[in-house]
Amino acid sequence: MNTPNTSRRGFLVKAALFAVAAPFVAPALVGQAYAQELKPLPLDNPQAKALAYALDASAVKHPSYKPGSNCANCQFFTAASGACTLFPGFSVPAAAWCSAWAKKAA
Repeated sequence: MNTPNTSRRGFLVKAALFAVAAPFVAPALVGQAYAQELKPLPLDNPQAKALAYALDASAVKHPSYKPGSNCANCQFFTAASGACTLFPGFSVPAAAWCSAWAKKAA
């Protein structure tokens, strides 16, 4: 009858082979994660309408607009991705504005 090799030496040989092969096999088993590109925020988005969102801050005529305020200097905006925490899943241009604008901390 054939009995499996359960010796310590057998285990150490298999473990060493696995350790040598793991760096070559692992990349094939693990997929690459890619960030999903954000869609531009549509003007008819209900949240955008509620916050008086405008693509061009220089053309805003809202009572709470402060000259010089735009997404680029807002605390909710992330310049690297164009994302705004107020509009999850969408990107906004740096020159845009909404009534929730809050000055970015220096």
